[in-house]
Amino acid sequence: MSETLKFSSKDIKSWLEHETSALSAPIQSKAQKLFQEMKKELASLSDSCRMLSENSGKEIEKRNARIYSRAKALNKLARLFTERISKIKIPERITYDSFGEFVHETQKALLVTDVDVRNWFPHISPFFILDRRKFQIVFERSKYQLKELDNFLTKEYVKIKAQEETSQLVDDLRALEQNLANLGGQKNTAKSEKAQLEKEIAEIQQKIACLKNSGSLGQLNQVNVEISSLSTEIKQNLQHLQKPFIKLQSLSLHGEGSGLTPDELAKLNQYLENPFDALATEEAGHPILNQVLQKLAKLTADGKLQLKPEKTRKAEHVIGDIISKNSLADIHRKSTGLMKRRQQLSTSIDVTETEKNVSRLREQMVELERKKRIVEDRQVVLERTCVETTEKIRSHKTEIEKNILSFMNKTVLIE
Repeated sequence: MSETLKFSSKDIKSWLEHETSALSAPIQSKAQKLFQEMKKELASLSDSCRMLSENSGKEIEKRNARIYSRAKALNKLARLFTERISKIKIPERITYDSFGEFVHETQKALLVTDVDVRNWFPHISPFFILDRRKFQIVFERSKYQLKELDNFLTKEYVKIKAQEETSQLVDDLRALEQNLANLGGQKNTAKSEKAQLEKEIAEIQQKIACLKNSGSLGQLNQVNVEISSLSTEIKQNLQHLQKPFIKLQSLSLHGEGSGLTPDELAKLNQYLENPFDALATEEAGHPILNQVLQKLAKLTADGKLQLKPEKTRKAEHVIGDIISKNSLADIHRKSTGLMKRRQQLSTSIDVTETEKNVSRLREQMVELERKKRIVEDRQVVLERTCVETTEKIRSHKTEIEKNILSFMNKTVLIE
């Protein structure tokens, strides 16, 4: 088994060129020589077409009825031949592929021209016989030279096709590796951008927290926390009245004689939706609530408001505590105090200004978070592209190694 030769992607091309130069150099030299000869023949053919065009054009200008139609036909053919030849792409660099493409395009142009010559030149006879003969001499020379090119391509140039393809694979590999390095730099940049954005977001969050927890806004937030806690306590005290209140509300809405005034119904709705605001806006002794409870108790006793026995018992117990024992007095006092404090703080200049600052900071944070998402999306794309490029690099290395083994019978490993 042959020894495995190890190369970097940077060194493999110079080694490959050194190892294959004995075979490829003479073939490349001959390819260049034949190519230049074919270019000269095509140039001569273009000159011959121009000669046909000019000479037929002169006869057209003479308006000689005997030769006029044939002169026009030849002039049209000459322009057509010139156009075909001009469309043949001349490669800047000679490789097996570019050489083959040049031969293919030239074959098409000369083949169609050959058909036109055989079809139309007999109709132009006997006129322009010398011009046509000069053209055909050059044309036959071009066809012969093209045959030489085609034979060389299929019998000799094909021997180094794999070498050229492998050399191009090496160039592509180097480009992919450079691209991967660039992607790595872009990933590092995106990572730094994300870290900076996260830092700025954290700083703004800290500023918002400081503003919300200090000064009048901090006091307002604390009041809101106390209100939330007290709201929970009020709901717990009134939990056994929840179902009776709903039934009483339904009775009132359907006009079945609940006996509630509009103010009492409005307050009942408020106790169901927001018990804190309902109690806090009551006068001392919460008279509206007491009136609602008294009517609720009477409707229950009269059988107009149906409840399960256990629920009736619990509701009557709560009603008795509220009306007879004034059990909500302390909570009512706290509620009115907190509501008043909330109103005072909410309308203060300090809170208004602080809330503006908090709003401005939140807008900045939203913008920073938007930029962060963009960076994160870019990171995902970069990561996916890196994976794809890495796979292409692996595939190129494998193909290069297989090619070298096939046409050189040498085992190489590209590290």
